[in-house]
Amino acid sequence: MVKYLDIKYITTKNIKLELNYLNYLGVALMNERTIFLLAALIGGAIVPVQVALNTLLRRYIGEPMQVTFISYLVGTLTSLGICLVARYPLPTASALTQTSWWMWIGGCLGTMYVWATIFTTPRIGASLALALTIAGQMIAALFLDHYGALGLTRYVASPTRITGVVLVVLGVSLVAYGKSSP
Repeated sequence: MVKYLDIKYITTKNIKLELNYLNYLGVALMNERTIFLLAALIGGAIVPVQVALNTLLRRYIGEPMQVTFISYLVGTLTSLGICLVARYPLPTASALTQTSWWMWIGGCLGTMYVWATIFTTPRIGASLALALTIAGQMIAALFLDHYGALGLTRYVASPTRITGVVLVVLGVSLVAYGKSSP
């Protein structure tokens, strides 16, 4: 199972094999490039969810740096050091028990974003990978704002805001159109 998650395992040959298998099963297919484009777009869509979850967790824990410590516990001794230097108190047990399990996955979503950009940039280029992540962020953020999802303040998706997101997506289309294959 681990080899499937290893970036070294994900090659053009393996992707083509998976696409052929999906085609055999009757799943509607996209070309290989589309997989990388979608991965970058999804990677971008994760970022505003991460921000929203961390914002919601802050309501229960306190200081933003405390939330950073919790979200990036595995790889972030620096955040712990900043918390100690700034003398932010550690969260109380009662505050922690008031949270839901899903409020804690903000750091995991950040890891997925970084992975998506590392995964796609060599195949589609940095400008297109980042343009797609920005478009994904804008689309997801528009929905999160419109519905006030994950504890965010509700901001209605006005025609002006929707037009702004459409312009971002059009800009991504221009970047994608202008990208030549290696």
